[in-house]
This record gives sequence, structure tokens and C-alpha cells, in this order.
Amino acid sequence: MENLENQHIEQQEESSIDFAQIFAAIKKRKRLYYKVLPVTFVVACIIALSLPNYYSCQVMLAPELSSSRGSSSLSALASQFGFGMGSAANGADALGPQLYPDLMNSVDFKVSLFDVSVHKKDSTRIMSYYDYMAHEQKRPWWGTVLSAPFKLIGAILGSKKDTIDQHKVNTFMLTREQTAIAKAIDSKVVCDVDKKTMVITINVTDQDPLIAATIADSVKHRLQNFITDYRTKKAKVDLAFTQKLYDEAKARYVKARQLYASFSDANQDIILESVRSKQTDLENDMQLQFNAYSALAQQLQAAEAKVQQETPAFTTLQSATVPVQKSGPKRGQMVIIFLFLAFLGTTVWILHKEDQLKPLLGL
Repeated sequence: MENLENQHIEQQEESSIDFAQIFAAIKKRKRLYYKVLPVTFVVACIIALSLPNYYSCQVMLAPELSSSRGSSSLSALASQFGFGMGSAANGADALGPQLYPDLMNSVDFKVSLFDVSVHKKDSTRIMSYYDYMAHEQKRPWWGTVLSAPFKLIGAILGSKKDTIDQHKVNTFMLTREQTAIAKAIDSKVVCDVDKKTMVITINVTDQDPLIAATIADSVKHRLQNFITDYRTKKAKVDLAFTQKLYDEAKARYVKARQLYASFSDANQDIILESVRSKQTDLENDMQLQFNAYSALAQQLQAAEAKVQQETPAFTTLQSATVPVQKSGPKRGQMVIIFLFLAFLGTTVWILHKEDQLKPLLGL
């Protein structure tokens, strides 16, 4: 028993951390810090200064939430994204805004931003957002250096070219460049919905402050239009069908009325029973056509009211504003993080060389 206790005490003594030795080991090789930290500072400054500035613009919307609306259009929209509406107690509208980020992530929505007209804050040249993303984006120098060998290898081996027309946008089959720009837009345009208040927040990040605000405002309007189209699609189809029936019923009524009037004018002094019977038939047919026309006129008014009822309302809580100050990059924080990691790595390396790392880790 005494031998086991002595061994246990010896192991505790061996595994105990001697901070004096650790400090002595670091002090012994302190000159290494004088070499590593300045170099790290210079490298961190070069990297931080090579990153382009970016600006953020935020737009906030509050959608109308009404449980009295029908849920058919929202159910169809939810099914496209794999969500089941179920028998939610809060009604269809309570779940509707939760689908907006999925809608903005769709290819159709991102591609719809390609033709938005933009121009930089320091320039008057107007271009499409697609051209701006493809040709006007600033990149750090190492991105060009690293991509140059791949471009050279592709040029030597002969990379495959798209057989699709570059000037046309087909969401079913995008080109490589169009796909890359759609992915870039996905990272720049972000939509978030507060699950408690259902407030929609749209954040747009871009290297130019004016373009960031322009795209944020455009995304807001396009999102409203997309949601309005989804919500009113069924009602608009019903309205178009009712309008068609109304026009046909009106044409039949006008024709029946003209036939009745013409026949009555041509047979005013004739008292033959066959003529009166024909006139009665024409009058009855005219009345039937009028009744159908009158009923469809009421249905048409109801369909128009239904479209207006299904049209959602949005309250703008925060409009798009051109940002004055940049959002990033945080160059000071980057330099501090680099210096901290360099100091930590140098310390670990020194403790390893001085055989102080294993006791520190309890090995």
C-alpha cells in the first residue's frame, strides 16, 4: 500500500505544471517573438489592405397577417418548397412569411435581378447588375494569382465551352458564368424573418454603397410582386375565366336584343299568331340572355373584389438608404487576430522545443 501511495505521489509531482520553468523557457527564446510578430504584423496588414471595402443596406417589411384569407395559394407555394401547411392554428398567413427566404433563394428570383439597372456612386455609367457582378467586382490580388495557373492550364488543354447563348437567360439551363453570378448574389442578398413578429429583414452587401441600396430597394419591390403573384394567382385565374364568360354572355345578350328589336320593328302591324309566337320566343330568349349576363356581371364584380382581398399589404418599417460608412472589412480586428494566433503558435513551438508542452497538456 505504501509503495502504491508513493508511486501516486510521484506521478502527481511529475504531472504538476511548473509555471516557473514554462516562463523560463519562453524567456529563453524571447528573441523568436521579435522575429515572428513583426513579420506577422506586416503580412496581416498586407492581407487586410488587399481586401475591398463593402457596404450593407437593410430593408425591413411588416406583411399583413390575416386569418380570414384563403390558404389555397399559400398551400401551393409551401408544397413547392417541401413544407406542409397542416392545420396551423395561426392561419395561412402566419406561416406565409416563413417561406419568403426560400422564395428569394430560388433561381427564378435571383435571375430576375440580372437586368436591374445600376451605377456606381462615383460614376454615371449605367449597367445591368449582371454586368456589374461579372466585370466590376474588385478581388484581392491573391485571387488573381491563384486563378492564373488554372486559366493557363484550361487554355492549353482547351476547356469546354458552353453551347448556350450567353445573352439569353434560361433558368432551366444556366451557363457557367450565370450560375456563378447567381451564387454570388445568393451570398450578397440575404432575407431573414423574425418568427415572433414576422418582420421581414432584407440585407444587401456590396462593394458600392449606391448599388447596395439600389439592389435592396429592388429586392423589396420584387419580393412584394412575387408574393402578390403567388397570393393572387388563383383569384386572377378565376377573374379571367369569369371575364371571358361575362364577355360571351354580353355578346349573346346584345345579339338577342338586336334580333328581338329588328323583328318587332319589322312586324308591328302584323297580328298573325305565328308572328306573335316568334316575337315571344325572341323576347324570352333575350330575357334569358339578360339574366345570364346580369348574373355573370355580379360574379365578375365578386371576382374583382376577391383579387383585391387576396392582394397582400406590406408596411415598410425601414426603407433602403445609401450607407455612409463601410461595414467591413474590420482590418484592425484582423491584424489583432493574426498577431494573437502568431503569438500562440510561437509559444506552443517554444514549449515543444523546451520539453514543456507535455507537462502542460498532462501527458
